[in-house]
Amino acid sequence: MIRCMRRRSRTICLSLAFITIFLHLLLALTSLSIYHQPCDPPPPPRTDILRVLAHTSYTSVGVGWSVKGGENASISLAGGVGHHDSNQAEPLESDLSKLEALFDHPLYNIPSPAVPEEDWLLKVKPKVKAIEKSSQMWVSASQEAYEDVQWTSDSNSHPPWLRFHLNISRWQLYLHRDPNMEPLTQQLATHRIVSAVQKSGGTQLKLVMSFPNYGQAMLKPMKQERDEETNYNLYYFSDFERHNAEIAAFHLDRILGYRRVPPVAGRLVDVVKEIKDITTDRKLARTFFTSPVGNVCFYGQCSYYCSTEHAVCGRPRHLEASLAVMLPDLSLASRRTWRSPWRRSYSRSKLAKWETEPDYCSTVKKTPPYDKGTRLVDFMDMVILDFLMGNMDRHHYETFEKFGNNTFLLHLDNGRAFGRHSKDEPSILAPLEQCCRIRRSTWLRLRLLSLPQYRLSDVMRASLFSDPLHRVAPLLSEPHLAALNRRLKTVLETLIRCQKQQKGDGGGEEVFYDDIADLKDLVVPPE
Repeated sequence: MIRCMRRRSRTICLSLAFITIFLHLLLALTSLSIYHQPCDPPPPPRTDILRVLAHTSYTSVGVGWSVKGGENASISLAGGVGHHDSNQAEPLESDLSKLEALFDHPLYNIPSPAVPEEDWLLKVKPKVKAIEKSSQMWVSASQEAYEDVQWTSDSNSHPPWLRFHLNISRWQLYLHRDPNMEPLTQQLATHRIVSAVQKSGGTQLKLVMSFPNYGQAMLKPMKQERDEETNYNLYYFSDFERHNAEIAAFHLDRILGYRRVPPVAGRLVDVVKEIKDITTDRKLARTFFTSPVGNVCFYGQCSYYCSTEHAVCGRPRHLEASLAVMLPDLSLASRRTWRSPWRRSYSRSKLAKWETEPDYCSTVKKTPPYDKGTRLVDFMDMVILDFLMGNMDRHHYETFEKFGNNTFLLHLDNGRAFGRHSKDEPSILAPLEQCCRIRRSTWLRLRLLSLPQYRLSDVMRASLFSDPLHRVAPLLSEPHLAALNRRLKTVLETLIRCQKQQKGDGGGEEVFYDDIADLKDLVVPPE
């Protein structure tokens, strides 16, 4: 009896063991079939990309940049393609060729007379007496952070920012094909930062960054993602300022042949090392904190969006930003601020005068400084730039006081541009529609940019490729680039209507202001 019970127990145990082994084998086979399903590897975290880029140094190569050094820095742009895959290499090369061809075109290389002495904004003193020299030496709060000054009257001894200041003239901030642009933008993107303080005034957070060679730049931090459109329910005066808009505005202004936006470059800034640890601004320092996910944040003090709810945060401490070279100090080159005749009401209920009076431009044309000289057509250049960018926030503009009314307009503060690509704002073009007046050179360049071989979106894409932040993500998304072509077409159609209107009025005021003395040597784009 006992022997039978033992045999049954063994049989039951063996059966259970076999069942267990069978179930384990079945489970293993099922798991393997699932793991062998094809799947795409997950994209690398954006934070890792930022870390790699933050530890790299950028060296310009032609119109592009190369990335060198840095631990695990496998991003190489010396070949001109960067993070674009092989399928995108050919279109990019085509865009770069278009950009070079555009800047080689005669419309961008019109001979100009030598600049008279009085048309330079600043001058270098030929000799400085010993007694003056001691009182004019550079002094800083922390001499260790700054380089020894060994500048002479020879421009080769000057840092890039000083060469930029000394080359500002009555009609432009810098020359076409200016050899100083490359070292200047490289300084903005890579030079060691020794000071960071908040800029007073303004509605949103801005910082003034200082370099060891006494150069300074205006920093605007990243506030929203590149592909994020402005909320349709927001008024234009409630919009964020975008760092990529400042960068893109500089490139677009240069492509249009204006050269009136100070040079801007993108940069990955270490929030701790390059702002928090070196700032002497106590008000700014008090606003730093660590977010719940471990990112270093700050918000500063300003009229709008300076609170913990709208803080600027690193990832975890690296922050995208635009750095624009500062113009000469106001004590050296004072500037005059002008209220725009087509300024918006900045009210939710009231309309501005130009929105209710169809013949408003006639009044403006009789009002100084728009009644003579180039001020009106200079203003139209700025209107076209703003319409292409979708910038509704041009309430004022500035000029250098030294040159009086006979000078160019500075195209400053473009942070609220490129907010929407899906909608154009026709009211920005109101000055052009009402006045029907434009420089002939501007008209010809706009027509040139509408041709396939110089297409605006393509040359803009190629130009933005040279900025270091392009390595993180394109500074303008493709819908924004497509919007540039669409808006350019609208500008050209507006001017064609102006021409027809001028002919219908029996030869009224000419639409085009002739600023090109001799057109016979130029290849004029077809109508």
